[in-house]
Amino acid sequence: MVDILDLSANAREHSGRGAARALRRDGRVPAIVYGGSEDPQNVDIDIQVLVREVDKGGFENRLVDLDVGGKKVRVLPRDVQIHPVTDVPIHVDFMRLGAVAEVRVNVRAVFINEEDCPGIKRGGLVNVVRHTIEMVCRVEAIPESVECDLTDLEIGDSVHISAVKLPEGVRPVISDRDFTIATIAAPTVVKEEAAEAAAAALAEAELGELEGEEGLEGEATEGEGEGEGEGAGEGGEGGGGDAS
Repeated sequence: MVDILDLSANAREHSGRGAARALRRDGRVPAIVYGGSEDPQNVDIDIQVLVREVDKGGFENRLVDLDVGGKKVRVLPRDVQIHPVTDVPIHVDFMRLGAVAEVRVNVRAVFINEEDCPGIKRGGLVNVVRHTIEMVCRVEAIPESVECDLTDLEIGDSVHISAVKLPEGVRPVISDRDFTIATIAAPTVVKEEAAEAAAAALAEAELGELEGEEGLEGEATEGEGEGEGEGAGEGGEGGGGDAS
């Protein structure tokens, strides 16, 4: 289970783009707290604190005790908007948990025992199909990640959700099929070498055909030159006779 994070926030009265820009200039990030039986509440958080916690990873799976003016509320980050240029958080949505028994979260897939994977030893690569898995979890049992074991997998083998040991109280949202999380793909080096060899063979064949065509053209040109020379010689001899 992930540790509960304590964050302090200020209640804010004004909303809108102008107010949000003013907050960011002052080193604050606008946020909203919603859900439960209460109305949504606009708040703001210190940008340095938020950046530090977001950079740790898994922020949206962490339970947060948000202190707003001395009143604490248990929340879960649901959406962190990031500036496309600076990569700095510019807005956060927090969902009140209250008496909610279960929530949906995206849990990171972590791959272990790569050193015991025969397929990787032979040059294969882990082709990740799902970097995160959407899970339904009890609030008190949100996992930071789930481990996918690669032991004994050969090239062409796959890791399915049925092979992943999930913590108690955690289940995948997709329950109607045994979906793939990752595969052990064939080594790309072999594919690239085969492609290069095929390209080289094709180029060699095309060069041979081109040289053959040039040889035929050269023979035809030589034949035409010989005929023209003989005709010119005969004409010259005949001309000389007429003149005499």
